[in-house]
Amino acid sequence: MTAPALEAVTNLRRLALAAGHAAALRAAAQLGVADALGEEPASAAELARAINAEPGTLDRLLRALSSQGVFAAQDDGYAHTPVSRLLRTDTPRSLRDMVLWATEPWTWTVWPRLADAVRTGKGGFSEVHGKDFFTFLYEDAPESAEVFNRAMTQASRLSSDAIAEALDLNGDLTVVDVAGGHGDLVATVLERDPSLRGALFDLPGVLTDVDPRLRADGELGDRCRLVAGDCRESVPIEADVFILKNVLEWDDANTVAALRNVAASARPGGRVVVVENLVDGSPETGFTTAMDLLLLLNVDGRKHLRQSLLRLVREAGLTVTDVRPVGPYLHMIDSRVPDVPGITR
Repeated sequence: MTAPALEAVTNLRRLALAAGHAAALRAAAQLGVADALGEEPASAAELARAINAEPGTLDRLLRALSSQGVFAAQDDGYAHTPVSRLLRTDTPRSLRDMVLWATEPWTWTVWPRLADAVRTGKGGFSEVHGKDFFTFLYEDAPESAEVFNRAMTQASRLSSDAIAEALDLNGDLTVVDVAGGHGDLVATVLERDPSLRGALFDLPGVLTDVDPRLRADGELGDRCRLVAGDCRESVPIEADVFILKNVLEWDDANTVAALRNVAASARPGGRVVVVENLVDGSPETGFTTAMDLLLLLNVDGRKHLRQSLLRLVREAGLTVTDVRPVGPYLHMIDSRVPDVPGITR
């Protein structure tokens, strides 16, 4: 077999069993392997004692993960790599909850339906679970909902500082973080300027566990309102600036509806800022394209191409003023609500 043919076989086999690596990541996160492993290498037996596992099967799990660079297999045991450290709970940039979120039990029920989704253009989540994705999440899978909210917060922490700096907000303005999860982004924005006021707008189930800084007794509690609702239905908060970060991932109709609802609540000339991973503008193409397919399955949604997202922003009646990268993998689309007399808001 020629070298190119062998490489093709190897790649296809690796992809076909990629679910095994995802499951191994989930198992390591659930077992707390990365937290149990210190700065020095440890054997599978030593780690097994720490996490109450069977040494032989833990060794097999670690061997599989080491083959993907998650841990490092050494003569004296297993050691951390930069990847495995992201599974620790005590690292500022932990992605443990993102790993759990991407491998929650419901994901395994929808992935096998991808061929049907490609044929029909519909994900079929409601057909499997009897209700739409977010209703299912908060009514039937509250633990998964908690994982989702923590994962979104982890993702936000990776980019909040860069976004806050790019927004360059100051003065007597009200800023709303739409579907902002626990509120890390709006908290970061408000911390930069004490004259700003803010609001965190999200589903009721999300607001029960917001960033401590935004709670009534928190350091920003007197400058930030917590407002419950669904932006696809209405956004009942008048403000100068609205931020939608990794929110517009539904089908086109719901995306435009959310943007129109935001525009209807914005003050004349108000600013609407959309921050997204663009399929054609991200260095993490593998991650973005896989998320694009998962969004198709769970909410009939998508990750956007640059031009498709710009089209939807304009269809909502907003005027695009700037598009630029922010941080290593996001893009910011800045737009304004036209300040034209006679527009119904």
